[in-house]
Amino acid sequence: MRPQRTTPAATGCARPTASRPAGGFAAGLATLVALAVLALGCMPACAATPGDDWSVYWNEFQRARSQEQVTTTLRIDNDSLLLNDRDGFYTSGAQLTRAFRLDAGAAGSTQPLLTYGWRIGQELYTASDIKLAPQDVAPHDHPYAGWLYAGVMREVGMADGSHARIGVDLGCLGSCALGRETQVALHRILQQKLPQGWSQQVRNEPGVLLHADLAAARWQFGRNVDAQPSLQARLGNIHTDVAGSLLLRAGQLDTGAAASAWTGSLRMQARAVGYDASLQGGYFSSDNPRVVTPKRLVGEAEIGVSWRYRHYRVSAAVVRRSNEIAALSNAGGAQNFVRLELAAGP
Repeated sequence: MRPQRTTPAATGCARPTASRPAGGFAAGLATLVALAVLALGCMPACAATPGDDWSVYWNEFQRARSQEQVTTTLRIDNDSLLLNDRDGFYTSGAQLTRAFRLDAGAAGSTQPLLTYGWRIGQELYTASDIKLAPQDVAPHDHPYAGWLYAGVMREVGMADGSHARIGVDLGCLGSCALGRETQVALHRILQQKLPQGWSQQVRNEPGVLLHADLAAARWQFGRNVDAQPSLQARLGNIHTDVAGSLLLRAGQLDTGAAASAWTGSLRMQARAVGYDASLQGGYFSSDNPRVVTPKRLVGEAEIGVSWRYRHYRVSAAVVRRSNEIAALSNAGGAQNFVRLELAAGP
Protein backbone atom coordinates (compact mmCIF):
# COMPACT_ATOMS: atom_id res chain seq x y z
CA MET A 1 0.00 0.00 0.00
CA ARG A 2 2.88 2.32 0.72
CA PRO A 3 5.36 3.13 -2.08
CA GLN A 4 8.90 1.87 -1.43
CA ARG A 5 8.15 1.16 2.21
CA THR A 6 10.54 -1.13 4.03
CA THR A 7 8.78 -4.10 5.57
CA PRO A 8 9.46 -4.35 9.34
CA ALA A 9 12.10 -6.91 10.14
CA ALA A 10 10.72 -10.41 10.58
CA THR A 11 11.67 -12.76 13.42
CA GLY A 12 11.54 -15.94 11.34
CA CYS A 13 9.60 -17.89 13.96
CA ALA A 14 6.04 -18.13 15.21
CA ARG A 15 5.06 -15.96 18.14
CA PRO A 16 3.16 -17.10 21.19
CA THR A 17 -0.32 -15.95 22.10
CA ALA A 18 -0.23 -12.22 22.82
CA SER A 19 -2.02 -10.24 25.50
CA ARG A 20 -3.94 -7.05 24.85
CA PRO A 21 -1.74 -3.91 25.13
CA ALA A 22 -2.52 -1.63 28.03
CA GLY A 23 -4.39 1.64 27.45
CA GLY A 24 -2.87 4.36 29.63
CA PHE A 25 -3.68 8.01 30.12
CA ALA A 26 -3.94 8.89 26.42
CA ALA A 27 -6.41 6.07 25.77
CA GLY A 28 -8.49 7.07 28.77
CA LEU A 29 -8.56 10.72 27.72
CA ALA A 30 -9.64 9.80 24.17
CA THR A 31 -12.43 7.66 25.65
CA LEU A 32 -13.69 10.48 27.85
CA VAL A 33 -13.72 12.96 24.97
CA ALA A 34 -15.50 10.41 22.76
CA LEU A 35 -18.16 10.08 25.46
CA ALA A 36 -18.58 13.86 25.53
CA VAL A 37 -18.97 14.11 21.76
CA LEU A 38 -21.49 11.25 21.75
CA ALA A 39 -23.48 13.03 24.46
CA LEU A 40 -23.43 16.30 22.50
CA GLY A 41 -24.47 14.48 19.33
CA CYS A 42 -27.32 12.74 21.08
CA MET A 43 -28.84 15.96 22.42
CA PRO A 44 -30.20 17.10 19.02
CA ALA A 45 -30.11 13.77 17.17
CA CYS A 46 -32.04 11.89 19.85
CA ALA A 47 -34.37 14.74 20.79
CA ALA A 48 -38.10 14.09 20.66
CA THR A 49 -41.19 15.97 21.73
CA PRO A 50 -41.55 15.97 25.55
CA GLY A 51 -43.78 13.15 26.67
CA ASP A 52 -43.10 11.01 23.60
CA ASP A 53 -41.76 7.48 24.03
CA TRP A 54 -39.40 5.61 21.73
CA SER A 55 -42.23 4.89 19.30
CA VAL A 56 -41.86 8.45 17.98
CA TYR A 57 -38.64 7.42 16.22
CA TRP A 58 -40.30 4.41 14.61
CA ASN A 59 -43.20 6.57 13.44
CA GLU A 60 -40.81 9.14 11.98
CA PHE A 61 -38.91 6.39 10.18
CA GLN A 62 -42.13 5.03 8.67
CA ARG A 63 -43.10 8.51 7.49
CA ALA A 64 -39.67 9.01 5.96
CA ARG A 65 -39.92 5.70 4.10
CA SER A 66 -43.37 6.57 2.78
CA GLN A 67 -42.12 9.85 1.26
CA GLU A 68 -39.62 7.91 -0.90
CA GLN A 69 -36.87 10.52 -0.48
CA VAL A 70 -34.23 7.79 -0.45
CA THR A 71 -30.48 8.06 -1.06
CA THR A 72 -28.48 4.90 -1.69
CA THR A 73 -24.70 5.16 -1.33
CA LEU A 74 -22.01 2.58 -2.02
CA ARG A 75 -18.51 3.38 -0.73
CA ILE A 76 -15.46 1.30 -1.60
CA ASP A 77 -11.97 1.72 -0.10
CA ASN A 78 -9.10 -0.27 -1.56
CA ASP A 79 -5.34 0.09 -1.78
CA SER A 80 -5.08 -2.14 -4.88
CA LEU A 81 -6.74 0.63 -6.89
CA LEU A 82 -3.40 2.45 -6.62
CA LEU A 83 -1.99 -0.36 -8.78
CA ASN A 84 0.48 -1.60 -6.19
CA ASP A 85 1.13 -5.32 -5.78
CA ARG A 86 1.29 -5.47 -1.98
CA ASP A 87 -1.94 -5.07 -0.03
CA GLY A 88 -1.52 -4.09 3.60
CA PHE A 89 -2.85 -2.53 6.80
CA TYR A 90 -6.37 -1.15 6.10
CA THR A 91 -6.49 -2.90 2.77
CA SER A 92 -10.18 -2.90 1.88
CA GLY A 93 -13.55 -1.59 3.01
CA ALA A 94 -17.07 -1.60 1.58
CA GLN A 95 -20.20 0.06 2.93
CA LEU A 96 -23.76 0.25 1.61
CA THR A 97 -26.01 2.94 3.11
CA ARG A 98 -29.71 3.69 2.63
CA ALA A 99 -30.89 7.06 3.98
CA PHE A 100 -34.56 8.09 4.19
CA ARG A 101 -35.21 11.83 4.39
CA LEU A 102 -38.28 13.24 6.11
CA ASP A 103 -39.48 16.29 4.15
CA ALA A 104 -39.26 19.43 6.31
CA GLY A 105 -42.13 21.10 4.45
CA ALA A 106 -42.16 24.09 2.13
CA ALA A 107 -38.98 25.36 0.47
CA GLY A 108 -37.08 27.71 2.76
CA SER A 109 -38.48 26.09 5.89
CA THR A 110 -36.39 26.57 9.04
CA GLN A 111 -37.54 23.22 10.45
CA PRO A 112 -34.79 20.63 11.01
CA LEU A 113 -34.40 18.05 8.28
CA LEU A 114 -34.65 14.52 9.72
CA THR A 115 -32.91 11.57 8.11
CA TYR A 116 -33.05 7.93 9.15
CA GLY A 117 -30.79 5.31 7.70
CA TRP A 118 -29.24 1.88 7.87
CA ARG A 119 -25.89 0.59 6.67
CA ILE A 120 -23.97 -2.66 6.25
CA GLY A 121 -20.24 -2.93 5.75
CA GLN A 122 -17.02 -4.87 6.00
CA GLU A 123 -13.45 -3.79 6.73
CA LEU A 124 -10.30 -5.86 6.13
CA TYR A 125 -6.89 -5.41 7.75
CA THR A 126 -3.73 -7.36 6.93
CA ALA A 127 0.00 -7.35 7.47
CA SER A 128 2.11 -4.98 5.37
CA ASP A 129 2.68 -7.68 2.74
CA ILE A 130 -0.01 -10.34 2.25
CA LYS A 131 2.47 -12.64 0.49
CA LEU A 132 4.33 -13.24 3.77
CA ALA A 133 3.67 -16.53 5.55
CA PRO A 134 2.49 -16.15 9.18
CA GLN A 135 5.92 -17.06 10.61
CA ASP A 136 7.55 -14.35 8.48
CA VAL A 137 5.32 -11.48 9.60
CA ALA A 138 7.22 -9.12 11.90
CA PRO A 139 6.04 -8.80 15.53
CA HIS A 140 5.14 -5.12 15.07
CA ASP A 141 3.34 -5.57 11.75
CA HIS A 142 -0.43 -5.16 11.49
CA PRO A 143 -2.48 -8.16 12.67
CA TYR A 144 -4.96 -9.74 10.28
CA ALA A 145 -8.50 -8.70 11.18
CA GLY A 146 -11.97 -8.42 9.70
CA TRP A 147 -14.97 -6.41 10.93
CA LEU A 148 -18.45 -7.14 9.55
CA TYR A 149 -21.28 -4.92 10.75
CA ALA A 150 -24.77 -3.52 10.26
CA GLY A 151 -26.29 -0.49 11.90
CA VAL A 152 -28.87 2.28 12.05
CA MET A 153 -28.59 6.05 12.42
CA ARG A 154 -30.61 9.23 12.87
CA GLU A 155 -29.56 12.69 11.69
CA VAL A 156 -30.92 16.16 12.37
CA GLY A 157 -29.77 18.69 9.75
CA MET A 158 -30.28 22.39 9.13
CA ALA A 159 -30.36 24.49 5.96
CA ASP A 160 -26.92 25.97 6.76
CA GLY A 161 -25.33 22.52 6.43
CA SER A 162 -24.90 21.87 10.14
CA HIS A 163 -26.00 18.48 11.41
CA ALA A 164 -25.91 16.06 14.33
CA ARG A 165 -25.87 12.35 13.57
CA ILE A 166 -25.84 9.44 15.98
CA GLY A 167 -26.02 5.71 15.35
CA VAL A 168 -25.11 2.24 16.49
CA ASP A 169 -23.46 -0.66 14.66
CA LEU A 170 -23.61 -4.33 15.65
CA GLY A 171 -21.21 -6.81 14.16
CA CYS A 172 -18.50 -9.38 14.50
CA LEU A 173 -14.70 -9.17 14.66
CA GLY A 174 -12.54 -12.10 13.59
CA SER A 175 -13.09 -15.05 11.27
CA CYS A 176 -16.87 -14.62 11.58
CA ALA A 177 -16.43 -11.39 9.57
CA LEU A 178 -15.43 -13.51 6.53
CA GLY A 179 -12.38 -11.37 5.79
CA ARG A 180 -10.26 -14.24 4.49
CA GLU A 181 -13.05 -15.53 2.24
CA THR A 182 -13.70 -12.07 0.82
CA GLN A 183 -10.07 -11.28 0.06
CA VAL A 184 -9.28 -14.72 -1.36
CA ALA A 185 -12.33 -14.65 -3.65
CA LEU A 186 -11.54 -11.15 -4.89
CA HIS A 187 -7.88 -11.95 -5.56
CA ARG A 188 -8.81 -15.10 -7.46
CA ILE A 189 -11.19 -13.12 -9.66
CA LEU A 190 -8.47 -10.52 -10.31
CA GLN A 191 -5.79 -13.23 -10.66
CA GLN A 192 -3.66 -11.67 -7.90
CA LYS A 193 -1.45 -13.27 -5.25
CA LEU A 194 -3.45 -14.89 -2.45
CA PRO A 195 -3.04 -13.71 1.17
CA GLN A 196 -1.06 -16.09 3.38
CA GLY A 197 -1.62 -14.86 6.93
CA TRP A 198 -5.33 -15.12 7.71
CA SER A 199 -4.75 -18.22 9.88
CA GLN A 200 -3.30 -15.82 12.47
CA GLN A 201 -6.15 -13.28 12.50
CA VAL A 202 -7.59 -11.86 15.72
CA ARG A 203 -10.12 -13.97 17.61
CA ASN A 204 -13.88 -13.78 17.22
CA GLU A 205 -15.77 -11.24 19.28
CA PRO A 206 -19.24 -9.66 18.92
CA GLY A 207 -18.99 -5.89 18.53
CA VAL A 208 -21.11 -2.92 19.55
CA LEU A 209 -20.13 0.52 18.26
CA LEU A 210 -21.82 3.83 19.03
CA HIS A 211 -20.87 6.65 16.65
CA ALA A 212 -21.62 10.35 16.35
CA ASP A 213 -20.87 13.15 13.89
CA LEU A 214 -21.34 16.84 14.72
CA ALA A 215 -20.85 19.38 11.92
CA ALA A 216 -20.99 23.17 12.23
CA ALA A 217 -22.58 25.49 9.67
CA ARG A 218 -20.61 25.81 6.44
CA TRP A 219 -18.36 28.83 6.07
CA GLN A 220 -19.00 30.42 2.69
CA PHE A 221 -16.23 32.09 0.69
CA GLY A 222 -18.15 33.38 -2.29
CA ARG A 223 -20.38 31.15 -4.42
CA ASN A 224 -17.84 28.47 -5.24
CA VAL A 225 -15.85 27.78 -2.06
CA ASP A 226 -16.89 26.68 1.41
CA ALA A 227 -15.43 25.00 4.50
CA GLN A 228 -16.98 22.97 7.30
CA PRO A 229 -15.46 21.85 10.62
CA SER A 230 -16.80 18.76 12.37
CA LEU A 231 -16.25 16.33 15.25
CA GLN A 232 -16.55 12.56 15.10
CA ALA A 233 -16.57 9.99 17.89
CA ARG A 234 -16.81 6.22 18.20
CA LEU A 235 -17.26 4.23 21.41
CA GLY A 236 -17.31 0.47 21.79
CA ASN A 237 -15.25 -2.70 22.03
CA ILE A 238 -14.13 -2.41 18.38
CA HIS A 239 -13.17 1.27 18.12
CA THR A 240 -13.01 4.03 20.70
CA ASP A 241 -11.70 7.33 19.33
CA VAL A 242 -12.49 10.99 18.75
CA ALA A 243 -11.57 13.10 15.72
CA GLY A 244 -11.69 16.64 14.46
CA SER A 245 -12.05 17.29 10.73
CA LEU A 246 -12.09 20.19 8.29
CA LEU A 247 -13.65 19.80 4.84
CA LEU A 248 -12.85 22.30 2.09
CA ARG A 249 -14.90 22.29 -1.14
CA ALA A 250 -14.49 24.24 -4.36
CA GLY A 251 -16.51 24.14 -7.54
CA GLN A 252 -20.13 24.37 -8.67
CA LEU A 253 -21.70 24.28 -5.22
CA ASP A 254 -25.01 26.06 -5.81
CA THR A 255 -26.26 24.44 -9.02
CA GLY A 256 -29.75 23.00 -9.13
CA ALA A 257 -30.55 19.32 -9.01
CA ALA A 258 -31.11 19.18 -12.77
CA ALA A 259 -27.67 20.53 -13.63
CA SER A 260 -24.34 18.79 -14.00
CA ALA A 261 -21.75 19.90 -11.45
CA TRP A 262 -18.10 19.24 -10.59
CA THR A 263 -16.66 19.72 -7.11
CA GLY A 264 -13.16 19.29 -5.70
CA SER A 265 -12.59 18.60 -2.02
CA LEU A 266 -9.85 18.40 0.59
CA ARG A 267 -10.50 16.81 3.98
CA MET A 268 -8.04 16.90 6.88
CA GLN A 269 -8.51 14.99 10.12
CA ALA A 270 -6.70 14.41 13.42
CA ARG A 271 -7.87 11.41 15.46
CA ALA A 272 -7.11 10.49 19.08
CA VAL A 273 -7.27 6.72 19.59
CA GLY A 274 -8.48 5.10 22.78
CA TYR A 275 -8.92 1.55 21.48
CA ASP A 276 -8.53 -0.18 18.10
CA ALA A 277 -9.53 -3.84 17.95
CA SER A 278 -7.99 -4.29 14.49
CA LEU A 279 -4.62 -3.78 16.23
CA GLN A 280 -5.31 -4.88 19.82
CA GLY A 281 -7.84 -7.63 19.29
CA GLY A 282 -11.33 -7.58 20.75
CA TYR A 283 -11.63 -5.74 24.05
CA PHE A 284 -12.84 -8.84 25.89
CA SER A 285 -10.52 -11.38 24.27
CA SER A 286 -7.10 -12.36 25.60
CA ASP A 287 -5.91 -15.21 23.36
CA ASN A 288 -5.15 -13.40 20.12
CA PRO A 289 -2.18 -14.80 18.14
CA ARG A 290 -0.56 -11.36 17.89
CA VAL A 291 -1.50 -7.81 18.84
CA VAL A 292 0.27 -4.44 18.74
CA THR A 293 -0.04 -1.14 20.58
CA PRO A 294 -1.77 1.61 18.57
CA LYS A 295 -0.36 5.05 18.07
CA ARG A 296 -2.55 7.46 20.04
CA LEU A 297 -2.67 10.29 17.49
CA VAL A 298 -3.35 9.58 13.81
CA GLY A 299 -3.63 12.06 10.95
CA GLU A 300 -5.48 11.69 7.66
CA ALA A 301 -5.76 13.72 4.47
CA GLU A 302 -8.12 13.08 1.58
CA ILE A 303 -8.21 14.86 -1.76
CA GLY A 304 -10.90 14.08 -4.29
CA VAL A 305 -13.28 15.11 -7.02
CA SER A 306 -17.03 14.61 -7.32
CA TRP A 307 -19.39 14.79 -10.30
CA ARG A 308 -23.15 15.10 -9.92
CA TYR A 309 -25.80 14.83 -12.61
CA ARG A 310 -29.45 15.09 -11.65
CA HIS A 311 -29.99 12.47 -8.94
CA TYR A 312 -26.65 10.68 -9.33
CA ARG A 313 -23.22 11.37 -7.87
CA VAL A 314 -19.82 9.78 -8.47
CA SER A 315 -16.74 10.68 -6.44
CA ALA A 316 -13.16 9.45 -6.26
CA ALA A 317 -10.46 10.36 -3.76
CA VAL A 318 -7.00 9.38 -2.59
CA VAL A 319 -6.57 9.03 1.17
CA ARG A 320 -3.26 9.33 3.01
CA ARG A 321 -3.37 7.97 6.58
CA SER A 322 -0.43 8.31 8.95
CA ASN A 323 1.06 5.40 10.87
CA GLU A 324 -1.32 3.72 13.34
CA ILE A 325 1.17 1.42 15.09
CA ALA A 326 3.26 2.79 17.98
CA ALA A 327 6.35 0.67 17.26
CA LEU A 328 6.62 1.72 13.60
CA SER A 329 7.93 4.93 12.09
CA ASN A 330 5.57 7.00 9.98
CA ALA A 331 7.58 6.04 6.90
CA GLY A 332 7.04 2.36 7.70
CA GLY A 333 3.41 2.59 8.77
CA ALA A 334 1.77 5.30 6.65
CA GLN A 335 -0.74 4.07 4.10
CA ASN A 336 -2.52 5.21 0.95
CA PHE A 337 -5.76 3.95 -0.54
CA VAL A 338 -8.44 4.97 -3.04
CA ARG A 339 -11.99 5.80 -1.96
CA LEU A 340 -14.78 5.48 -4.54
CA GLU A 341 -18.38 6.51 -3.86
CA LEU A 342 -21.52 6.04 -5.94
CA ALA A 343 -24.79 7.62 -4.82
CA ALA A 344 -28.32 7.90 -6.16
CA GLY A 345 -31.06 9.96 -4.57
CA PRO A 346 -32.85 13.31 -4.39
